[in-house]
Amino acid sequence: MIRLHALSRIAPAALAFAVSLALAQAAPPPPREPPPLPPDLEPLPQIPPPPEIAADPDLEPQVTISRREGEVVEEARVGGKIAWIKVTPRHGKAYYLVPDGGANTYIRRDSLDSGLKVPMWVIFTF
Repeated sequence: MIRLHALSRIAPAALAFAVSLALAQAAPPPPREPPPLPPDLEPLPQIPPPPEIAADPDLEPQVTISRREGEVVEEARVGGKIAWIKVTPRHGKAYYLVPDGGANTYIRRDSLDSGLKVPMWVIFTF
């Protein structure tokens, strides 16, 4: 009985040691240097970074979010003019109000999708 009891304590430790050896990984080899270029070829010049573009604050949309009587109204303005208004009622589906080209009238849409569908026909397959 004593031997079986001692073996039951040693076996898990030996198994854990064997698993840790199996999972141990060797260090990755150091990176190799690229081969030298032939004498008739020159290295490519370094590409300069792209120029920084200063953002025009007048072109960035300004979004105002307000909560009224159980609904959330998001209003986006570009250059001081309303681009769209998104109304999310407490119960129901959100909808958008897009300004009409004329006076202060708005067109209600279920999404900001323009509705333009490009035809896509299969002409040839092989």
